[in-house]
Amino acid sequence: MKILVCISNVPDTTSKINFTQDNSQFDTTGVQFVINPNDEFGLTRAMWFKEKQGATVHVATVGGANVEPTMRKALAIGADEAIRVNAEPTDGFFVAQQLAEVIKNGDYSLVIAGRESIDYNGGMVPGMIAALLNMNFVNTCIGLEVDGEKATATREIDGGKETLATSLPLIIGGQKGLVEESDLRIPNMRGIMMARQKKLNVVEPVAATHATSDKNFDKPAPKGAVKLIDPENIQELVDLLHNEAKVI
Repeated sequence: MKILVCISNVPDTTSKINFTQDNSQFDTTGVQFVINPNDEFGLTRAMWFKEKQGATVHVATVGGANVEPTMRKALAIGADEAIRVNAEPTDGFFVAQQLAEVIKNGDYSLVIAGRESIDYNGGMVPGMIAALLNMNFVNTCIGLEVDGEKATATREIDGGKETLATSLPLIIGGQKGLVEESDLRIPNMRGIMMARQKKLNVVEPVAATHATSDKNFDKPAPKGAVKLIDPENIQELVDLLHNEAKVI
């Protein structure tokens, strides 16, 4: 089985976020980037298939040379080969078209993508890839087993879970549940050294459509001041809840 794991290079959630050019562009100055968490769950599950079923695992992303440390981390975790499409990931449709070309050329039977990235939270790329390539697709996937050409996937639905039987080729939009946080792998020294010898292929983008563009970004409004009420003064609390907060 040949698996491709789609990787997004996203800001660490502890990074301070700012915007430039009249709030129309994300400022990357001083920001630390990591593997998108939903993608890391998928990569860890792919490693299980590699160890238990002898699968070959490749990782792919769309981005400039600045994303290569993230790809090297994926290689250090255990991926066999990495592919970087040399283009800025301007919107979800553009990214989906580039990854679809990688998948088509690589003849992958299973594609694992995160259901969404934690930077823009678009949640659109896996489904678009499936539509472009006419592949079976399961989103919000929290469990996956593969037996030959057959797959069993479990996904979250409103109020519960749904288990589906499908076949390869298959693309999933994965999330926590494919593995747990305790299962995630930290690259060890041997993995880091081996990653230096593994292929990181750079391919040029294909002609593709840019369907959307960013107009501007707005930060959440700052939280208001907190009013502290003396615990003995219940009537003041009631008055504030009634007349100011208007919740009673």
